[in-house]
Amino acid sequence: MSNFEIRGKYKGGLVGKTWLVFSKVVESQNEKNAVNKVYSLMGSEHGLKRGLITIDEVKAVE
Repeated sequence: MSNFEIRGKYKGGLVGKTWLVFSKVVESQNEKNAVNKVYSLMGSEHGLKRGLITIDEVKAVE
């Protein structure tokens, strides 16, 4: 299993009209699964649907 750092932004804030930046490091088998894991985490932590999350960068970290 490898670690991946995923950077992006999500629509949030008080009114839900501003984009907030995030960065998460997750352990996964590949990039695709890491991105899906971040969508799942952001959805459960912030109550977001996938359409409100934009992934800007995915990179492997050690």
